[in-house]
Amino acid sequence: MKLQKNLFPELPDTKPLVIAGPCSAETEEQVMTTATALSQLGVPIFRAGIWKPRTKPGSFEGVGSKGLRWLQQVQQHTGMKTAIEVATPQHVEAALKHNVDLLWIGARSSTNPFAVQEIANALKGHDVPVLVKNPMTPDLELWIGSVERMANAGVQRLGIVHRGFSTYHQKLYRSQPHWRIVEELRRLVPDLFLCCDPSHMGGSRELIAPLSQQAMDMNFDGLMIETHCCPDEALSDKQQQITPERLSQILHALVVRNIKDGGLSILRSRIDEVDGHLLELLSRRMEISREIGMYKKEHHVAILQTLRYKELMQRMLERGELLKLDSTFVNAFVQLIHEESYREQMKIMKETKK
Repeated sequence: MKLQKNLFPELPDTKPLVIAGPCSAETEEQVMTTATALSQLGVPIFRAGIWKPRTKPGSFEGVGSKGLRWLQQVQQHTGMKTAIEVATPQHVEAALKHNVDLLWIGARSSTNPFAVQEIANALKGHDVPVLVKNPMTPDLELWIGSVERMANAGVQRLGIVHRGFSTYHQKLYRSQPHWRIVEELRRLVPDLFLCCDPSHMGGSRELIAPLSQQAMDMNFDGLMIETHCCPDEALSDKQQQITPERLSQILHALVVRNIKDGGLSILRSRIDEVDGHLLELLSRRMEISREIGMYKKEHHVAILQTLRYKELMQRMLERGELLKLDSTFVNAFVQLIHEESYREQMKIMKETKK
């Protein structure tokens, strides 16, 4: 693939390239107020959802094409470039008609090769940069396939947006990062513009800053951050949107290192990802322990089951040996987990007595 990594050669070559704006364009006033504040911060690209693919009908699905006129006002009054998600050829046609500067393909669309191909066909002959968000599932080939469809349509200013992958279990992140998948994508397609979406990845305002820094440590080129003038009043995903003031704080606190290969940062990111999985698994285990506590209370079963504990410890030591883990470490780890499970079950006993 012959790609041009610099999406907008006319913009200053600074890192990260920031794409910010509300999850959804809701009103003309909201769009202009947010865009004006972002422009004053020096944010070069304003994003806003025009058509919102919602999981269930009945929720806010975007203002539709009239929002494109608001984006034109953003261009005229602030000089910012604009970016929106497109999911159909009709979206592409409307966006190009209103001179939208950058298009991205959402996670739901990139999961469907038929949809991606239809969008690619609509883009043929148009020189507009395109970003492809990762599919909902951690399928690298599917992601690369979407990128290739864009490239085959003649899109040269091409990049990806890493917004994390969906999971059904309770988790720290709304969407699991799986950073190693992005590293493999970078290896296979080295000229792609890499953008991180910490808003969707974390799913909460508190996680935007650490995820943004992690993306910088991994040598990403840009950040897409959902920013709203009044996030608590947002009509969609308000929990993951921040104010322009908070965005300014996050961007000023970012440390952008001169990383050539990012080797150590990549390894640390993999450690961080595994640690996150460990915490999520421990949380799920404690949930089950609490359920066991309820069962024991209802059926008058003693909390401490000595034989069960001995069998568990022996099984875990044998498993640890197969996995080449030190037996002393496994013994201490299992003992800590068991003690915490005991405390959780004791809480259940006390609560039910009340």
